[in-house]
Amino acid sequence: MKSQTNAPFGTLTSTYVVLVADNVDTDQIIPARFLKVTDKRGLGDHLFADWRRRADGTPDPAFPLNRPDAVGANILLAGANFGCGSSREHAPWALVGWGLRAIVARSFADIFKQNAMKNSLLPVAVDPAVHARLVDARHAHPSARLTVDLPAQTLALDGKELARFEIDPFAKECLVHGIDELGYLLERAPDIERHEAKYH
Repeated sequence: MKSQTNAPFGTLTSTYVVLVADNVDTDQIIPARFLKVTDKRGLGDHLFADWRRRADGTPDPAFPLNRPDAVGANILLAGANFGCGSSREHAPWALVGWGLRAIVARSFADIFKQNAMKNSLLPVAVDPAVHARLVDARHAHPSARLTVDLPAQTLALDGKELARFEIDPFAKECLVHGIDELGYLLERAPDIERHEAKYH
């Protein structure tokens, strides 16, 4: 069995894309017809495929991820219950493949949240007041920048701390060090071997 290595997550500062729809399900994030692969490569091209493209296949300029000011953004601001529906791990694969490293939302579907954290995608839940402030700030200033500080568990808007967020300590440990559960165990192999030798 091989450990999965992800990019370590420390502090991320980026512009952000606003997609405030509630109950965005995994079939919208990555439609089922793109699930025939077992490799992550290329899935970002199909992120929100049915929303990003018109019926004739051309990009819809009105969709938030197609706007010029979305280029280079690493954070998505979503609505409530983001990632509901099926448990497909391809959803965080596609989000990361497009270039996202954090999703800020009012709430997340539990399975999506777990899959995201295992794939170096940080889900950050915020209360409605903070969410509304972020929406307003982005609409007023498309260049507004959000800082997600995972070690400190804080959000800052244009350099000013806005809120704290909660995260499972073990998931945080793995994200900060860019490892998965197996990698966490492998890092502690010497301790495990010493224990086994002592209690053989």
